Parts: sequence; structure tokens; C-alpha cells
Amino acid sequence: MHESQIKEIINQIFEIEKKISGDPLEKSLSRNLRRLKSATEEMGFNFHNPLGEKYDITRLDCEAMISGESADNLKIVEVIKPIIYFREGETNSILQKAVVVTEG
Repeated sequence: MHESQIKEIINQIFEIEKKISGDPLEKSLSRNLRRLKSATEEMGFNFHNPLGEKYDITRLDCEAMISGESADNLKIVEVIKPIIYFREGETNSILQKAVVVTEG
């Protein structure tokens, strides 16, 4: 399987999680989603949702769209794509930067 295909699968898992969050469907699908995430982790891939985290211009794992008038004390308020990592041995590398919306 190619890296681009794995990234697409992970992005789709992330989208499904976002869409069903808080929905009654979430409980019935959570086991299946955990299994999919576990399978990608066994291949060395994992992802992180940085929602709610602090953002500043020195952060290298996110591409941000800044909303509002201030660029101070920015917080990630929406995640369009997660950060995707690939672990090889003891090394983690970023395969995909998160695409986020921030507000100050």
C-alpha cells in the first residue's frame, strides 16, 4: 500500500470520527474505528487531532488559517485534516501537517 493511500484512509477515519462525534451512532461505530486506527498503527502510522491546542507561527506541524483580528494567543478551533505521523524504529516523522483554523 502506498503512503498516499494510507493518508487517505487515515483522513477518512478522522472525518468519520468528526461527523459522528456526539451522535448516537458514535457508540456503535467506535469499536470499528478503534480497529481501523489500530491497523494503521501496526503499519507505523498514527494521527493526532490538535483541536483546542495553542497555535503560534513557530509550530511546524500545522498549516493554519487565522480568523479574527489578533494573531496573539491563538487557539486551534477547527481541524480540517489531522497531523499524520509515520514511526520507523525510534523515529517519528510527519507525513501530513494538520490543516487548522485558529482564533485569537
